[in-house]
Amino acid sequence: MLRLEAVNVAYGDIQVLWDVSFEARAGEIVSIVGANGAGKTTTVRAISGLIHPFKGRISFNGEDISRLEPYEILGRGIAHVPEGRQLFTDMTVLENLELGAFSKPAKEKFTPIAFC
Repeated sequence: MLRLEAVNVAYGDIQVLWDVSFEARAGEIVSIVGANGAGKTTTVRAISGLIHPFKGRISFNGEDISRLEPYEILGRGIAHVPEGRQLFTDMTVLENLELGAFSKPAKEKFTPIAFC
């Protein structure tokens, strides 16, 4: 299970996420919906470890992953498919996610939780 608890993120001195909380269980499809600039991409970047929250907690299967590096999060089975031209368009979303889980530990722990 992926859980965000009161996650706050800033880019430098500018706070862009305030107290974001939700959870997603294995097999669920979760949508993050909002206007441009609402924090959808920042939320996914925080889950992937590309940025770190300054407050709050991100956990995956009960383990706090808030301060882990992206490769460590990938090794636990979380893959991030970037938007736009940064993915393989001839592949499905699931295939793109599976491609991110290329290491043996990541493949063993891969659990698809899709964010739309």
